[in-house]
Amino acid sequence: MASSRILSIGARNVVQRVLLPATTTTPKKFTALFARRWFASYPSHEVVGMPSLSPTMESGSIASWNLQEGDSFAAGDIICSVETDKATVDFEAQDDGVVAKLLVEAGPAVINCGEPIMVTVEDEEDVGAFKDFVASSAAAAAPAAAAPTEEPTPAAEPVAPPAAAAAAAAAAAAAAAAAPTPAAPAVALGGERVVASPLAHMLAKELGHDISAIVGTGPGGRVIAADVKEFVPAAAAAAETPAATAIATAAPIPGVGYTDYALSASAQELAARLAQSKRNVPHYYLTIDVTMDELLKMRTTLNNAMSSDDDAPSLGVYEMLLKAVGAATKAVPTANASWMESVVRVYDSVDINVAVGNGDALYTPVIRDVATRGVKSLSQDLARCVAALEPNEEGETVGPLPEEFMSMGTLTVINLGMYGIKSCAPIIREPQATVLAFGGLENRIVPNDDGEDLYKQSVVMTATMSFDHRVVDGAVGAQWLAAFKSHVENPTTLLL
Repeated sequence: MASSRILSIGARNVVQRVLLPATTTTPKKFTALFARRWFASYPSHEVVGMPSLSPTMESGSIASWNLQEGDSFAAGDIICSVETDKATVDFEAQDDGVVAKLLVEAGPAVINCGEPIMVTVEDEEDVGAFKDFVASSAAAAAPAAAAPTEEPTPAAEPVAPPAAAAAAAAAAAAAAAAAPTPAAPAVALGGERVVASPLAHMLAKELGHDISAIVGTGPGGRVIAADVKEFVPAAAAAAETPAATAIATAAPIPGVGYTDYALSASAQELAARLAQSKRNVPHYYLTIDVTMDELLKMRTTLNNAMSSDDDAPSLGVYEMLLKAVGAATKAVPTANASWMESVVRVYDSVDINVAVGNGDALYTPVIRDVATRGVKSLSQDLARCVAALEPNEEGETVGPLPEEFMSMGTLTVINLGMYGIKSCAPIIREPQATVLAFGGLENRIVPNDDGEDLYKQSVVMTATMSFDHRVVDGAVGAQWLAAFKSHVENPTTLLL
C-alpha cells in the first residue's frame, strides 16, 4: 500500500491521502496528481500537480517559483505563487522535502489543475537522478506499474482489510465514470464516519453543512474548523457538475417573459463567498454624517502647491478619505483585526482593499500601509490600479493588475458616491472584520456654530461601516467612526 505526503494550499489539498491494496489499479484521477516510485528507473519521489485553489478553479499559471531545483523546503515554506483569473495565491508545503525537478517554467502558460508541475524527493542526493526527467515519465510509468496486477492468481493476491476493500470499490467506480469528479471528502478508512475535529462537527451542524461532503486539509485528511468555514456548497456543486462549465460560456437563453444569462465561474465563486460571509459573520452597521468643507479646502491648497509639477496627478477626494481611514484605524487599532477562531488577530499595518469596477470586472486591489504614507503616494498607487483595470477608448484594459496589489488587506473601502447613492451597508469580506462604504457628497443646510446666521450650507457625506461583532463591539465601532469624522473635519491632523 502507498500513501502520499500532502502539499497543501489554503483550504484544499493538492493530493488527498489514498489507501489502495497492492492488486488495485490506481485510478487515473490520482495518477494525474502524483506518481510514487512504482517503477525502478527513478529513486522514490512524488510528481506534484497544479493545485486547485478554489471550488471552481480549473486552471492557472505559475507566477513565480520561490525554490529552485535542489532546494530543500520545510512545512510552511512557499513553493511557488499560482496565478488565477482573480488573484495570486501562495502554494505552501505541509511537509519537508527537496525539489528535484521543476517541470514547468514560470510564465503566462495556462496549466490545468492536476497536470504535473514539479518532482519532490526526500533525500538531496536523489536530485541528480531527475536531471532528464520529463512529465510524461510519470504518466506512462504509473499505468505500466499497474498492468501486472490486472489478473493476479488467488494464491498471490493478499487479503485486503475491509478498509482497503472499500477504497478499492470506490476507486473502481471512479475509474468507470466518464465525467471527472472532485477531490473526495476526507472520511475514515472504514468509510463509516468522517474524521473531523469536534469544533468542525459543531460548526457543520450549526451551518447546516453535510460534513461528509467537505474536503479535509488537516493531518491525514482530517476536517478542521477552517475547512467548514470555507466550504461553499453552491460553488462546490458548480465544480462537481461538468454542465456548469458549458453553461458559463453559453449564450443567453430566452424564455416566455424572461431571459437567462449565464454566470462565469468567477462570478459564481464571488456570489458563493459573499453568501457564506453574510451567513457566518454577525454583521452590525453604524452610520455617520461627515462635513467635508475643510477637507475640500485642503485638497485645493495641496493641488495648487503641486501645480508646478506637470507629471503629478491632482489629488482626489477619495485618496484623502483613504488617508483618513488609515489615521482612524491607527487611532483605534483594535478595529484592524480578523476573527481566527480561538484568537483575534490585530494587524500592525493598515492595508486597504479598494473596490474597482463591477460585475465580472470587479476587483479589489490593496493599497498597503496607508496609515504611514502621504496622500500623494496613495494617489499614485490608486492611479496605477485604475489605469490597469479600466478600459480605454478602444474597450481594452492595460492590465493585468500588478502583482503587488493582488492580495487581501485588513479592511475594505467602497465608494458608491459616483452613482448618487447616499449610504450603503456592505457585506464584510472574510477574514476581514470591517468594510466602509462612502455615499455621495451633498449640499445641506446645517446649523452654523460660528457667525451671525443660524444656518449655513455645507458639503456633507454619509459613511456607513459594517463590523464583525465577534471582533469589534459597538463601543469600539463608534470610537472608530468618531475618529474618522474628526480627521475628515480637521484634515490638518492627517499631516501629523
